[in-house]
Amino acid sequence: MAPRLKVFEWSDGFHRFTVAAASRPKALAAWGIQQDIFASGLARQAPEAEDAEAARARPGEVVERGLTVDVGKAGPRAARVTARKGPTAAEKRRVERLADDLEALERAYADSAEAVRVEMRSLEARAAEEKRRFDQTRTKLVRDLAKAREKL
Repeated sequence: MAPRLKVFEWSDGFHRFTVAAASRPKALAAWGIQQDIFASGLARQAPEAEDAEAARARPGEVVERGLTVDVGKAGPRAARVTARKGPTAAEKRRVERLADDLEALERAYADSAEAVRVEMRSLEARAAEEKRRFDQTRTKLVRDLAKAREKL
């Protein structure tokens, strides 16, 4: 018994492809497509398609029909964008503002770095003073310890 034929179709927007086949995989094979376009909704079963009779008359062969495109329904063309001759006023203001922000940031960093350097010098002087006091006190204590040991 011959398999029952079903009519399947899909369109690329310019042509409609119709085929009579026993199953979806066989329709895909007739169209030469490996991807399942039925799953994405591109292809469908269409028993009442315009070319259904022609497809049933030649099972397994693809019936191709060109679709007409009505250019009048496409709408008016968008105006062509012309190339600008230079930057806009807003772009110029943005560049100036960013340059000012950069300059202010660099000034703030320089001030902050100088404050850190001043603080470091102060800490180094304080550390040197602490070292001097430590050495002076240590020397006195070592001398007093030596004298105390001599008396023992």
